[in-house]
Amino acid sequence: MANRTDPSAKSIHGTNPQNLVEKILRSKIYQNTYWKEQCFGLTAETLVDKAMELDHLGGTHGGNRKPTPFICLVMKMLQIQPDKEIVVEFIKNEDYKYVRILGAFYLRLTGTDIDVYRYLEPLYNDYRKLRRKLGDGQYSLTHVDEVIDELLTKDYSCDIALPRIKKRLTIEAIGALEPRKSALEDDFEEEEEKDEDEQLMDTDVGGHEKDYYRVQSPTKERGRDRKRDSHRHRDRDHDREYDRDYDRDRGRGRDRDRDRDRDRDRDRDRDRYREREGRERERRDRERERGGRRRSYSRSRSRSRDRKDDGEERRRRHGRDRDRDRDRDSSGSPRKMQEDEKPAKKKKEKEKKKDDGTDHPDPEIAEANRIRASLGLKPLRL
Repeated sequence: MANRTDPSAKSIHGTNPQNLVEKILRSKIYQNTYWKEQCFGLTAETLVDKAMELDHLGGTHGGNRKPTPFICLVMKMLQIQPDKEIVVEFIKNEDYKYVRILGAFYLRLTGTDIDVYRYLEPLYNDYRKLRRKLGDGQYSLTHVDEVIDELLTKDYSCDIALPRIKKRLTIEAIGALEPRKSALEDDFEEEEEKDEDEQLMDTDVGGHEKDYYRVQSPTKERGRDRKRDSHRHRDRDHDREYDRDYDRDRGRGRDRDRDRDRDRDRDRDRDRYREREGRERERRDRERERGGRRRSYSRSRSRSRDRKDDGEERRRRHGRDRDRDRDRDSSGSPRKMQEDEKPAKKKKEKEKKKDDGTDHPDPEIAEANRIRASLGLKPLRL
């Protein structure tokens, strides 16, 4: 019941006035000791006494984001919704600066765009000091006009999101608000008028003095003109020398840039040539390694083939020696040798006959082979 909005309160910006404060901050305010003890049962008349006791402003501070008494009183004003005349009296109060800031903050939350600019802009002329509590619990020095500027230009103040308002130029364009007149505008106009008068007086006095000196001493005027011409010629010579030096330095700079570009191109070509030579050398090395592998492979194959042929030749020779030894062992007498020689002769004769082609199954070919054998020619082999 203590945290409920006054039933007679009107909705602001289409919502409950207490909803202008975020829910997290609102719940912290409801749980704060200052809210429970000092803000309970306050009315629009008794709220002034509590506002006069304020000694600083701010939103929340500390690790648990404890709300300040200033923000608790703003929440109480949203809850009871005092009349507009009371809020305007808060703003016009010049004796208590924190009461003025409290009324300005409440009007910024609940007032219209025109009322905000109409009642808060005059506070730009208030330069009194204020204490502001920061989020880490420390105090900082600020001024009334700085707080008013924050309310009119920023979207967030004292941990509360401020409602959006129209730009002043837009309101002036529709004719709802007169152009703002600065308090220092009259002083600026007076200063400008003084400066213009002094300039006019200086020009008049300078003209009279020139006429006076021209009448009194024409030789001095002539010398002054000659000196002015000499200065003009000197300035012209200085400009000519400056242009000549500038052109010389510019030409040197161009030559230097050209030499630098040439050296850079030469270095780039040398690097490319070295890279190309390195690639060619690597390619030749790879081909050389590949050719050595082929040669070694062919050599190993020929060596293995030679070894294989030598082994076969050695085996044949060993077989012949072994047959010869076996024949010696088996031949004990000359009769046996003669008996062995007979079948050998028969075999040779048979081979000769076979080689002559006379034993061919075809009788004509066999006859032709006999004739060729008698003539010493090779036989026909069909």
